Amino acid sequence: MEPIVTISSGAIRGRTEAGVTRFLGVPYAAAPVGPRRFELPEPAPAWTGVRDTAAMGATCAQSPYPAPIHALIGSDGIPGDDYLNVNVWTPDPAASGLPVLVWIHGGAFVRGSNARKIYDGSAFARDGVVLVSINYRLGISGFAALDGAPLNRGLHDQVFALRWVRENIAVFGGDPERVTVFGESAGGMSVATLIAAPQARGLFGRAIMQSGNGSAVAELADARRVAAALASELGLAPTTAAFGELGPQQLRTAQNAVALALMTDPDPQRWGASVITQGLGIMSLFPVIDDDLVPGLPTGELAAHPERAVPLIAGTTADEFRFFTVPTGIAAAVTAETLPLVLARYGIDPTVAATYAAQRPDATPAEIFNAILTDWCFRSGTLDFAAANAAAAPTYMYEFAWPTAVSGLGSCHVLEVPFVFDALAEAQSITGANPPQALADEIHAAWVSFARDGDPGWPTFEPDSRRVRVFDSPASSTVENLRAAELDALRQTIA
Repeated sequence: MEPIVTISSGAIRGRTEAGVTRFLGVPYAAAPVGPRRFELPEPAPAWTGVRDTAAMGATCAQSPYPAPIHALIGSDGIPGDDYLNVNVWTPDPAASGLPVLVWIHGGAFVRGSNARKIYDGSAFARDGVVLVSINYRLGISGFAALDGAPLNRGLHDQVFALRWVRENIAVFGGDPERVTVFGESAGGMSVATLIAAPQARGLFGRAIMQSGNGSAVAELADARRVAAALASELGLAPTTAAFGELGPQQLRTAQNAVALALMTDPDPQRWGASVITQGLGIMSLFPVIDDDLVPGLPTGELAAHPERAVPLIAGTTADEFRFFTVPTGIAAAVTAETLPLVLARYGIDPTVAATYAAQRPDATPAEIFNAILTDWCFRSGTLDFAAANAAAAPTYMYEFAWPTAVSGLGSCHVLEVPFVFDALAEAQSITGANPPQALADEIHAAWVSFARDGDPGWPTFEPDSRRVRVFDSPASSTVENLRAAELDALRQTIA
């Protein structure tokens, strides 16, 4: 069956299989190439006739993940100019009033796309939700602070896509008043930024922040330092005119070189304090404070403007940082002798390791390092954002604790995503063999319930009790003040 619907730019033909209709690679904005690469998004040009949407659309140009990470989650790269596109899965385009989930992918703002198999929206559509997944500009194209270019172009793409959803979702059976935005990693950080952004108000009514935080934005002066390093790598001035003449491969080469330089030498004097602390020592190109879309750190903005709060689920995995250090061999280099040194490089007082060691008597130095960095990069900032949101709207917290069968990774970054999408068959490179389907059923159902009714099925988070739903197998539980001693000690000792 090939249903046809008409959106703002023209008619599109979808495909229906097993009761789910999908429309893939649908442009929501004009192709950001040539002079448009560093401009704000514009509407997609209208077309005549019926546009086929049977295949995934193009993805923003990017380099593959390093081999150890690629082996876990793969890489993205579909060539083409129309990469500002959305995918839509719906139970019935002729329906009306269905809840809508809009997915923002991760990838540290330099990688990723909506075409990844673990983001397939079929299970959500099967369960009565319209699922929309978006692409946005990444890396230099989306986030470099170049002279003559508007800042945060990738975030402006996200807002533009949400406006497209509001205008068009009814033709797919969705309700524009029942939109929940959700994302993981850079997508989760984007969700926090969008909640706090005045321009995004009214574009969604609920939100889910997975493995993000409320502080992943850089000071403009520091972002300019990164842009200058990119320009120096290319032998150019850090201007829109100079960068606009480059091809994707030149942009990728410079981007990779600067990212490597930052990770091997995370010196705040070279890069600026906000790039190191708010970029987590991992990200070189990410949102920038601009007095417009990003007026300040999202947590602070939300605390100052509680009217921007929305019903929220926020959480992390239990062992986020292992994803970055175990496959790459970094963890293997952390010993009792080097642990204080590597903590100090992140601005963390090494004495905090004693509290973590006391709570984890059998942990190795590498495991203690990863636990501290998991809290520093993700859990602490997620709790702060949840507390700010909880002052004005129902807020629910979770931790995904089930450990993968892949050696050493534990419950690492990204691991919860295929459970949320009920797409375990596409994820065994990171889950290992025989991941628990019952856990996928549970967490997927919670996300569906929240999109439909605003209640995922466990008690709300309160700053004094810090109630957290711990997703695990064979049984999940709700816990108060989860690992409070560690987290409190970390907050007191960050330099």
